[in-house]
Amino acid sequence: MPTTHAPATDPDEIPPPPAAEQSAVRTLLRLWPYVRPVWRRWAGAAVVAIVASCLSLVFPVVLKWIVDGPVTDHDPGGVWLGAGMLLGLGITEALLFGLRRWLVARPLVSVEAAMRADLYRHLQRLPVAFHDRWASGQLLSRGTTDLMVVRLFLAFPMTFLIVNGVTITAGFVLLLAQDWRLGLVLLAPALPLILLCYRFESTYSAVARQAQDQVGDLTTVVEESVLGIRIIKGFGRHRSQARAFRELSQTLRGTELTKARLLAGILAVITLLPEVALGAALVLGSMQVADGKLSAGTLVAFLSTALALRWPIDSIGFLLAMSQEAATATRRFFEVMDAAEEVEGGAPVGLEDADRGGDGGGAGGMRFEGVRFRYPDAPEASEPVLDRVDLHIRSGETLALVGATGSGKTTLTALVPRLHEVSGGRITLDGRDIAAMAREELRTLVSVAFEEPTLFSATVAENVLMGADGSDDSQLDRALGVAQASFVKALPEGAGTQVGEQGLSLSGGQRQRLALARAVVGRPRFLVLDDPLSALDVHTEALVEAALREVLAESTALVVAHRPSTVLLADRVALLSGGRITAIGTHQELLRDNAEYRHLMSGADTEAVDGAGAVDDAARFVAEAEGKGTR
Repeated sequence: MPTTHAPATDPDEIPPPPAAEQSAVRTLLRLWPYVRPVWRRWAGAAVVAIVASCLSLVFPVVLKWIVDGPVTDHDPGGVWLGAGMLLGLGITEALLFGLRRWLVARPLVSVEAAMRADLYRHLQRLPVAFHDRWASGQLLSRGTTDLMVVRLFLAFPMTFLIVNGVTITAGFVLLLAQDWRLGLVLLAPALPLILLCYRFESTYSAVARQAQDQVGDLTTVVEESVLGIRIIKGFGRHRSQARAFRELSQTLRGTELTKARLLAGILAVITLLPEVALGAALVLGSMQVADGKLSAGTLVAFLSTALALRWPIDSIGFLLAMSQEAATATRRFFEVMDAAEEVEGGAPVGLEDADRGGDGGGAGGMRFEGVRFRYPDAPEASEPVLDRVDLHIRSGETLALVGATGSGKTTLTALVPRLHEVSGGRITLDGRDIAAMAREELRTLVSVAFEEPTLFSATVAENVLMGADGSDDSQLDRALGVAQASFVKALPEGAGTQVGEQGLSLSGGQRQRLALARAVVGRPRFLVLDDPLSALDVHTEALVEAALREVLAESTALVVAHRPSTVLLADRVALLSGGRITAIGTHQELLRDNAEYRHLMSGADTEAVDGAGAVDDAARFVAEAEGKGTR
């Protein structure tokens, strides 16, 4: 379990953002396909909010009438009438804002749900190479925190940027109509505020992106700590993990404080400049009233209108900050959505062609023809992991794949279900090129069991039946029998027992047996098993091997093997060395003729096995093979 974590900007963790990112407006416009289904209701809510906000501009007009009319004329009835009008306007404004919130709540939650569903669906279709590069915490934060930010933006900042823009424009028109000289005084801070907001946007956007990436890093640490809690406790690494978490938390805290300082600065200036202008207008207006050039009611109305505009103006900084965070969250969302999905194959070959082998006779089974593979992010000058691999597994045959650690065995098996795409050459199943097959069809034909078994937070039955759609209880029982998973009957609810996250409530051997059951439940035509018995004890392994022979007899199988007992399940053995198949034959033949194979099967610590030692090892393993081969 690592105790230090690279920041999200580490190129090995997260692909860097484009050198020239789109503007916030262009980025947010990409949300339109999600907003389109609810835009009428959202627009209705915006209109309601505009009407409610503009009602606040009617208050100064009523006040002017009260001051210049009933108050000046000493008419109590007129004052009560004016007060009733103000009360009615206040109640109406409150009801309209409540209506706006009701109108936007449900559709915008639907927008968030649709984006989250699309993100999840897209993640399932992205190639394994993408998931190898991206930290899971970064993906989790995009599907949770970022989408919540987007929803809040659509519900509040986006609406009120429009509402406040209309209100400010209407308010200044009203101010200029009341007294154009005082109106120009209030307009004086407009240009410096615009320039300041422009600079604030670019600076705040960079810091907001940094903070959101750091949230993803922190999410990764938490996820790793929860999933690896046994390792942390077993090695006493809780202090180092806590220290790593604390360091990332402090880094995030510093970034959030930077955001707070930027926001505090813009809010202070946005508040100060209009207040200074308002003070100047108050002095000039009072002088005009004293000189008889302006009525007291007009000055009251002017100042009331200016005060009504105070919140729309003061909120500009806050709304711009939320808009930048939403734009950053949107960019992070589309960084994933823009990643290319797995390329589907062409039209499936007709059943008649498949029965004939597609490209001629003798092509049945599983064939690797000049297969080359280099990881997509590997340097161009680097050696490929696999280079010109030629291998033919005949129909109904089981072939064991043997090689030293790092020789490319697991990579080769991952090419069959197209978890990775070949860089050159081709792989055929019964004569059909897998690159021309739809993935859904391919993965129905090919079943896999990996060395590291992965189980989901579901029941035993749901985990096993994931291996084949439409399987029933009888097939489930058969698969559990093949995998010698009799322990399932002893679980509290049998096959209906929840296995917990990652199946950690089970032992390694139990998880591996359920993974094997999942691979064989659908009676697949092609089986790919990556050392499926490594976590089993000797007695269980022997029982599984005996049951597995019947399954292998019905399939064409490629089995990665590290031990002689697993090798003996196969009809033939292929030795993978240096990214190539260097020898093919039976177990006994390779023991007799190939020193590297003898070395791998002996488990010797020396680099090579030769001379008398090689002869002794060969004799010992041939004898073992002959003894076990009669089982």
